Amino acid sequence: MRRWALAVIASTALLAAFPAAGQGRAADAPAPTGAAAAPAQAASAVAPTPGATGVIPVLRLEGPIGPASAEYIARGLADAAGSKAPMVVIRIDTPGGLASSTRDIVREILGSPVPVAAWVAPGGAHAASAGTYIVMASHVAAMAPATNIGAATPVAIGGGPTPQEPDREPDAQDGEPDAGRGKTRPGSGQSASGGAMERKVVNDSAAWMRALAQSRGRNVEWSERAVREGLSLSADEALENGVVDFIVADLPALLAAAEGREVRMADGKVATVAVAGATTVDVAPDWRLELLMLLSNPTVAYVLLLVGAYGIFLEATSPGFGVLGVAGAVLLLTGLFGLQMLPLSYAGIALLLLGFALVVAEVFMPSFGVLGLIGTIAFIIGSIMLVDTTAPGFGIPIWLIVAVAATNLLVGLVFVRLALAARRRPVASGAEELQRSPARVIEVGANGTWAWVHGERWRVKAGAPLVVGQQLRVIGREGLVLEVEPLADGPAPPDDPAGPTGPPGP
Repeated sequence: MRRWALAVIASTALLAAFPAAGQGRAADAPAPTGAAAAPAQAASAVAPTPGATGVIPVLRLEGPIGPASAEYIARGLADAAGSKAPMVVIRIDTPGGLASSTRDIVREILGSPVPVAAWVAPGGAHAASAGTYIVMASHVAAMAPATNIGAATPVAIGGGPTPQEPDREPDAQDGEPDAGRGKTRPGSGQSASGGAMERKVVNDSAAWMRALAQSRGRNVEWSERAVREGLSLSADEALENGVVDFIVADLPALLAAAEGREVRMADGKVATVAVAGATTVDVAPDWRLELLMLLSNPTVAYVLLLVGAYGIFLEATSPGFGVLGVAGAVLLLTGLFGLQMLPLSYAGIALLLLGFALVVAEVFMPSFGVLGLIGTIAFIIGSIMLVDTTAPGFGIPIWLIVAVAATNLLVGLVFVRLALAARRRPVASGAEELQRSPARVIEVGANGTWAWVHGERWRVKAGAPLVVGQQLRVIGREGLVLEVEPLADGPAPPDDPAGPTGPPGP
């Protein structure tokens, strides 16, 4: 008990060092449409010194956007405001992410006292889905050559974008009513198909995108269609359609293009961007955020959860010094900490626990593989459903689910095989093991007949007279007396050097 208490205390202390990444997430965020991630591989550099001027921090938003990304951007903007930086650059290359984390980032940008420039870079990068909202919210929007933006349609739970009107007439054109049906084009604020929840999510996201575009004076119509129809634009097309402000290939060109631009800040005042002569510095996430990013990866959290559960199981079934149990408890709690930052499906959690419980039950109550097979199926379904989102980068890889399920099934089959082998193996101890055992008469006297059986002296009786040295076979037992029969042609049992021929015991 003391070991488990120490394990819980140690795990709690470890997790307390890392604040919940969900801090600041909006309660009114729409249904999750993506999953957690991190700004990856920011170049090592010294963070801006508080109070310094002329230093522009460059934040990197790379990979799926999640709680760790939101905290990274929030801290970067807060430090920039504290150091009175002339501008903040967010370098974007993301496939999307969680709606709640995206809203947190957008909220920080809209409320920032420092102008924010969103730059989709380097060449080949994209600002898809959640990245489009962040670009639209920024005071300055730029793209590098050979990049793209858009595809902001929310991903429906269960996979796939929200469907468009299936019964729309082929000749109905965007921007015109569908005659005879009274339906409006996708962009008017209503979607004629899909479930009520899908329409609510799409309408909410479209209105949000439209509001961001209006606040920055960008193409409102295209912004809404990027949500409703999943449209995407290349850098040149985005500039031509008024989605971004300019195309630049590097940071010096970005600063030169942003110099002198007038932007509207959170207090409603118009500010002029003054970055001439400023230097840029890459700001990497600190070790706490790096660890938080690692733990918020569903794959890592999933593996920690399973390894911790198996560690506790092995400690419970084969008690030792408590190392497996303590390590398992730490890993289990750490995995749960990572998973709590993600949108989880309670049905997936229940099926995962049920599957693990059935596999464990197969070990203690062998059912010839039935419990193990059902548990493996429940485990696979629960693992697929565990993270309640289909955004890129945050689903648990199928190969990992299959590998873990195959391991569970293999463990179950091994125990079934061992159980079947044990049933076929002859009894090796106890009264049943004496049946048909060979024996040798060692004494015949007034106090009965004694034989040597498996290195022990036993009183025996038979249906015929016995003589010393005669070979016997045990056919039954009555209390402490064995019933035997002569074994004329049977092999003699090995002589036991300790087998006495003296007087019998009491």
